Amino acid sequence: MLIATWNVNSIRTRLSQIIDWINQVNPDVLCLQETKVIDDKFPIEPFEKLGYSLEVYGQKSYNGVAIISKIKPENVKKGFNGCTDSDQNSEIFLDQKRLISADINGIKIINVYVPNGSSLESSKFNYKINWLNCLSSFLDEQEKKGELICLMGDFNVAPSNLDIHDPKKYEGGIMASEIERNALNNVLKKRLIDSFRIFEQNTGHWSWWDYRNNAFALNKGWRIDHIYISKELTSKLKSCVIDCSPRGDVRPSDHAPVMIELNLNDIHEDFFEDEDNFFEI
Repeated sequence: MLIATWNVNSIRTRLSQIIDWINQVNPDVLCLQETKVIDDKFPIEPFEKLGYSLEVYGQKSYNGVAIISKIKPENVKKGFNGCTDSDQNSEIFLDQKRLISADINGIKIINVYVPNGSSLESSKFNYKINWLNCLSSFLDEQEKKGELICLMGDFNVAPSNLDIHDPKKYEGGIMASEIERNALNNVLKKRLIDSFRIFEQNTGHWSWWDYRNNAFALNKGWRIDHIYISKELTSKLKSCVIDCSPRGDVRPSDHAPVMIELNLNDIHEDFFEDEDNFFEI
């Protein structure tokens, strides 16, 4: 099962590039961020022609997330569903379309677009940390249900200095601060594993390059797009790849797709071998 995430920075602007990429890669599930379009205006037909089902959660000009899947998603949830620290936060979080989740082939797919935060002195930074804390609580609820989780998207956080082309330059700044990294670790709680780091321990691998200062050509990037999976899925993980090629297109997104391949046949076989669990598939 091939699962991918991609911040496309406007679904309508990048539509032809996304369709071309799908035709080349053939993902089973593609999670998109920054779709920047209300649900009624989302270009659904080109994806349906390729055999995909869509679940979208968007708004005009900003944010927006979508799940595109060959297998029809079930139990689709949009937003945190009341999982916040206060009623005030609940209203704020509902205003920005940043999370969508669904059950696909026995896995809870959670697609997120984490706020950028602007700067550590900004009120937007407090919003970002509160949002990540809410995501942690949301995952606590999923964990209680014993679900296998695949959490992915644009996290706007570099987990370590290995994930920044010039860590000294950006040390302590936005997307690289200890506050953000601690908030991300609180989301993961060691229950979810960074799939990319299972295969690659070195620096020099990026998923985002600023449009400014010729960053892509100079390979001055950050790794801020991630796919985290439940520990129980790590033995099923065959690969994790950042596909940089779309970033070289004309008028590209500033992000590259990230994808993992899971061998889910083993999971299903494990259920069948246990008669008590036979009907849980």
